[in-house]
Amino acid sequence: MDTWKDTHVSTAAVSGKSLEGKVALVAGATRGAGRAMAVELGRAGATVYATGRTTRGHVSEVGRPTETIEETAELVTAAGGTGIAAVVDHLEPKEVRALVERIDREHGRLDVLVNDVWGGDHLLDFDTKVWEVELDKGLRMLRLGVETHLVTSHFALPLLIRRPGGLVVEVTDGTAEYNGPRYRGNLFFDLTKNAPIRAAFGLAEELKEYGCTAVCLSPGFLRSEEMLDTFGVREENWRDALAREPHFAIAESPAYIGRALAALACDPDVARWNGQSLSSGQLAVEYGFTDTDGSRPDGWRYFIEVVHGGKEATAEDYR
Repeated sequence: MDTWKDTHVSTAAVSGKSLEGKVALVAGATRGAGRAMAVELGRAGATVYATGRTTRGHVSEVGRPTETIEETAELVTAAGGTGIAAVVDHLEPKEVRALVERIDREHGRLDVLVNDVWGGDHLLDFDTKVWEVELDKGLRMLRLGVETHLVTSHFALPLLIRRPGGLVVEVTDGTAEYNGPRYRGNLFFDLTKNAPIRAAFGLAEELKEYGCTAVCLSPGFLRSEEMLDTFGVREENWRDALAREPHFAIAESPAYIGRALAALACDPDVARWNGQSLSSGQLAVEYGFTDTDGSRPDGWRYFIEVVHGGKEATAEDYR
């Protein structure tokens, strides 16, 4: 079992069962950031509906059979919450509607909605012109990373706004500060990863009158299960990958973004972030949590200032 699944939150912002009695939906929680966010919400005491398409009996198009939605739910429960696995394709409105009706029937409330659905890395070809990209792949990316979020919000938000204090988190890759002036190397990918930033801004406007908050949240250089496999390492020896990719030195475990989400969900003044683009590294400083190794990596600031900005510094200066 990866080490991040067993560690406890190192943060003054999340203590005990701060989210006990609260209900969360993490859409896209089979692996990576989504799984970690579900687990950390559970660690804070929440009931978490964790959705995905890969089960112990079926593998999605992502093609990673070892990470299942059932395991995610078990990890949530083991962390101290109540994990509920829900097999849902968020491109299918009927399935999403049925899920929200189930949450309403079983709990009558929704306090946290996390739109983390993606699963499009296998479709991505960087440095490929829009006219050279396989159109089906490009459009599939947009559907997986944008349409799924919109479908989920459409059905889930009427339940969330019943009570003031609800939180919606759009998850993406990159902050507004980073993505805004930089092209992400593939037009479909660029659009897909900028859309959640704008979605959070728009949702913030729509939710204000109900006393609810929407933000966009991004991890830095994420040491997801897939990324570790790409470099041929495990969480225990991830630094061995630096010989192949020196910038991997700024990498963060999935638990880090999970702790960022939990801190937001437990913050009674979370509305101060309404509509903003946030990152795990930024929130670690604000809320006082750390990654599993006790550091506070700030990946996007490292890339802006060192990789692109030419500042003479190392990744260790940003941990």
